[in-house]
Amino acid sequence: MPNSKGKMQKGSRRSFLKSATATTAGVLLAGLPKGWVGGVYAQDGPETRDLRFGIIALTDCAPIVMAHELGYFKKFGINSVVSKEASWAVIRDKLTIGENHATHMLIGMPFASTMGLAGSPVKPLVIPWLLNRNGQAITLNNKLKAAGARTPAQIKPIALKAKASGDPLTFAMTFPPGTHAMWMRYWLASGGIHPDKDVNLITIPPPQMVANMKVDKMDGFCVGEPWNNRAIEDGIGFTAVTTQQIWRDHPEKVCAFTEEFAAKNPKTVKAVLKALHLASVDLDKMENRPKFAEVIARPSYINCPTSTILERLMGKYEYGDGRVEQDPNYMVFSSRNTNYPHQIYGKWWLTQFRRWGMTKEAPDYTGIPKRVLRADMYLEAMKELGVQVKVAEEQMITLFDGTFDGKDPEKYARSFPVHSLA
Repeated sequence: MPNSKGKMQKGSRRSFLKSATATTAGVLLAGLPKGWVGGVYAQDGPETRDLRFGIIALTDCAPIVMAHELGYFKKFGINSVVSKEASWAVIRDKLTIGENHATHMLIGMPFASTMGLAGSPVKPLVIPWLLNRNGQAITLNNKLKAAGARTPAQIKPIALKAKASGDPLTFAMTFPPGTHAMWMRYWLASGGIHPDKDVNLITIPPPQMVANMKVDKMDGFCVGEPWNNRAIEDGIGFTAVTTQQIWRDHPEKVCAFTEEFAAKNPKTVKAVLKALHLASVDLDKMENRPKFAEVIARPSYINCPTSTILERLMGKYEYGDGRVEQDPNYMVFSSRNTNYPHQIYGKWWLTQFRRWGMTKEAPDYTGIPKRVLRADMYLEAMKELGVQVKVAEEQMITLFDGTFDGKDPEKYARSFPVHSLA
């Protein structure tokens, strides 16, 4: 049970982890191929055994944390260390210089690093595993709520008036080529607000969002949970829209490696993916989520009350403006083929980079996703684990205001009335 500071007592936490590993892991590992001896096949052991994983304090770091806490990394020969980092820029830098070997990362970041965009040094990265779908949101402050502004169309006249007065509205995201930036840009632009001309768009690390809104530094932000729910609990804002309402079952965070590390350590990468699979299956069993939320709430990971994480992790959404629902599209970690890296996701992200002027010319819409999104690594790991994967490449993405079929990405990027293309 948590103590007064929100931590699990050492004895109860130790008992929980021991029990979870003995029971849940036992069930999950029961179907492994013959030759499994509670570790790895000797001839297939990882090339690098000591791995450091970077995370940001967000609910969707859970697969990495639980693979570590439940001993799944160790089952596959990995001695894991989980390192909580201060920002996405730090996450990127520690991965590229080799201080961290694998990392929790926004799906857009490996593309930006591979291409050298938005201040990223050119460092090819690969995505063999998607960590989760859904579970982010856009939070607006109480001033906009009082003004009855809950949609981009309702915000637009307020934004234009503020811009004319010389004090434009300010919105925050977590990293320029990341998911939160794209959700915020896409949502604002859907109501005719240009995110680069009509408002200020700033970068704030996820755990600092609520504190910055409290001191009136921003009018809205897009971030992952639990920080949207925390803003409501602290009485400083409300959830205007969830990202699953923008794009149902959208990809969100990934487990990324440098291309160089993955090429030199293919068995290590597969060991990581196998452990993440077991943890992700565990996480999607709703009866496990209350106990797992206690673990990821600890100061070494997210550092907030368990209840702040658990509500939306269970799909319970109180929006802070009177709306309450049990959202069927809450955050998932394994179900609905969460972990498979579809090529069309990369194409869509590149169209948004193009739309917002992050590339001077049309990018290689086919070659770059093929280089970054490594379904081959995913499939090899699952085959070795004995997991049957029945998934076909997605051919279409449906957002709240239209669809993307990937057939002519450049035309799609140029089709939006609000853009930053020359």
